[in-house]
Amino acid sequence: MTDSETAPPAEPEGAPALPAEARKIASGYAFTGPALDLGALLWDGHCHPGAPVRVPLAVFNRHGLVAGATGTGKTKTLQLIAEQLSARGVPVFLADVKGDLSGIARPGQDGDRVRKRSGEVGQAWAPAGFPAEFFALGGLGHGIPVRATVTSFGPVLLAKVLRLNRTQEQSLGLIFHYADTKGLELIDLKDLRAVVAFLTSDEGRAELRNIGGLSSATAGVILRSLTAFEAQGMADFFGEPEFDTADFLRTAEDGRGVVSVLELPAVQDRPLLFSTFLMWLLADLFHDLPEIGDADKPRLVFFFDEAHLLFDDASEAFLDSITQTVRLIRSKGVGVFFVTQTPKDVPGDVLAQLGNRVQHALRAYTPDDHKALRATVQTFPKSAYDLEELLTGLGTGEAVVTVLGENGAPTPVAATRLRAPESLMGPVDAAELDRAVRGSVLHGRYAQAVDRESAYERLSAARPPEPAAPRRTEETAREAPRTASRDEPSLVEQVVNSGMFRSLARSVGTRIGREITRSLFGTARRRR
Repeated sequence: MTDSETAPPAEPEGAPALPAEARKIASGYAFTGPALDLGALLWDGHCHPGAPVRVPLAVFNRHGLVAGATGTGKTKTLQLIAEQLSARGVPVFLADVKGDLSGIARPGQDGDRVRKRSGEVGQAWAPAGFPAEFFALGGLGHGIPVRATVTSFGPVLLAKVLRLNRTQEQSLGLIFHYADTKGLELIDLKDLRAVVAFLTSDEGRAELRNIGGLSSATAGVILRSLTAFEAQGMADFFGEPEFDTADFLRTAEDGRGVVSVLELPAVQDRPLLFSTFLMWLLADLFHDLPEIGDADKPRLVFFFDEAHLLFDDASEAFLDSITQTVRLIRSKGVGVFFVTQTPKDVPGDVLAQLGNRVQHALRAYTPDDHKALRATVQTFPKSAYDLEELLTGLGTGEAVVTVLGENGAPTPVAATRLRAPESLMGPVDAAELDRAVRGSVLHGRYAQAVDRESAYERLSAARPPEPAAPRRTEETAREAPRTASRDEPSLVEQVVNSGMFRSLARSVGTRIGREITRSLFGTARRRR
C-alpha cells in the first residue's frame, strides 16, 4: 500500500509522455498529507502509473458517490477503499447486498489478472486480510443479529417501511408521542399494535382528544400494514437487545479499523426494509456521536449500497431529513458514500453534499439511458475529456474520478484505472462465516433475543385477574351477549374491559418515558 509521501512509480520504458493537459490533471492529485490510492491516470488509451490518482484521508467525511452500471466494478471499488481505510485505522461499515464482500477478511489470491492490473497501475500488490465483523438484520442470514426497538426506529422511518401516506405518517407520530409520554415502551411490533388498539377503543379515544385524535380508518390502515409486514417475516428485526452503533467504531489490537459487513443477501428481496434500516443506523450514529469538526481522518466511513431504494417514493419531509443528516453528520467525523447506478438516483440536495465521486461506466442503449448519461455528465466539473464518450467506453475496474483536494476544492476530472483489492475478491463459504460470527466478542451480547416487559405486557397486566370459579351475576349476565360469540376476547376487548387501565396509562409517565427525545428522523434513544 503506497503512502502519499512516497514517490510515484516511474513510467515504464516506451510509455508515451504525458501531454500538458494530462500533467495538469496529475498535479491535482499530488497531495502532501496522507491519502488513499485509487489507481493510475488514463489518458489517450494509455495507463500512466507515474500519475497516481488519490483521495486525501481527511476529506472522507465530506461524503461521496460510487456509481456505475451493473458489472462495472463498483463492489471492488468499495473493497479497495475499505481496505485502505482499515489499514489507516479507520473503521468502515459496508452494506453487502449481494453477499460478495465477506472476502475482505481473507487474503486475496494471486493470479495473472491481478499481476497484470497491479503492473499497469504501479501497485506493489501483496495478499492481505483485514479485521472484519459480520452482521445480519434480525439474525436472518449469517451474522450477528442487528435489531432495533420500535421506539428507537421511530415513526418517520417506520412509516416509510409500511408505505404510509403523509396523513398516516402523522398519525403514527402521534401514537409514538403518546407512548413516549406515558412510558409505554414500544420494543417490538406487538407493543405498537397494543397501543393502537387501545387508542381506537371507546376508553382510549379520549386520551388523544386534546392533541388531534386518531381516526378508526387510519388506525385500521396502520394495523393492516403491520399485519402484512409481520407476514413477510419482518418481526424479527424489531426487539432487544438493540444494537449499539458504537460497536461500528472499533479498531483491532494492531490499530487497523474494523470493517463491519452487514450481510444482506437473505433480505435482498425486501429492499425497502434494508435501505430504511441502514438509514436508522446512520441516524442513530448522528444521534449519539459528539461533534469533532474536521479531523485528520474520519471516525467512520459508511457505505450505503443500493442507495436508490432509500429515495424511491420518499416524502418531501423524509428527503429533507436525509439531506440534513448527511449535511450535519460530517462534523461528527462520519463519511457517507452512496452506491447506486446513476447520480440521478440521488436527489439533487443530497448529491450536492457528496464531494468525492467515483463514476464507473454507464450504458446508453435506450433514449432513457442517453438522457441519464447527459444528466450524469452535467454533474461533473468542467473536464479535459469528452465525458459522454469516455463514460460509455470505460472497462471493468475503470472509473472517472473527482474528489476534494486538501484545500477543499474539487480536483480535475481524471479517468482512472483502479488498483486491485488485496483481500479475497469474492465471498468466503458459509461455514467459515459462521465460525467467524460465533468467535466474535459481540456474539454473546446480541445473539439471543430478549422479550422483556413493555407496552403489550403492561396493557395486558392492567386487566383485573379473573376469579378461579366465576359465578353468573347480574353484571356478568349483561356482559354475556358481547362475548358469547367468541371463544377469546380480542386485544381491544382485553384493554377496553380493563377498569384499571385509565389510571395506569395516566400514571405510568415514568422517568423512562420523559427521557425520550427524538431526532430528525424521529429516531430515539433513552439517554444513557
